[in-house]
Amino acid sequence: MTELEYRFTVRPLTSEEGGGYLIEFPDLPGCISDGETVEEAIANGAGAKRDWIAAMVQAGRPVPSPTGDPSDDYSGKWVLRTPKSLHRGLAERARQEGVSLNALAVAMLAQGLGQRMQRDG
Repeated sequence: MTELEYRFTVRPLTSEEGGGYLIEFPDLPGCISDGETVEEAIANGAGAKRDWIAAMVQAGRPVPSPTGDPSDDYSGKWVLRTPKSLHRGLAERARQEGVSLNALAVAMLAQGLGQRMQRDG
């Protein structure tokens, strides 16, 4: 069951909260983790999700299914056209950080969405 895709949010933590980033899984009450970077928070979140589900199974409690509209088909993949200069800049940054272009783009999008949700929330 840990292979199911659960929605998550990532938001920056304030300095009063210790800094870094927080990841939360709305479908799994109390399932949170954090990290110094967005990437680290997402990686730590995967472990937290796995442990949360294992604890519920061990306790004989139900594990909620991921929410979402069954009519929505979000594959997690889409084609994005960008200017060549943006593509080059992102590819160079990914190479500098030792991550794939895809991982960098996902992390940056998650960070931006988390900041926007914090500002608008």
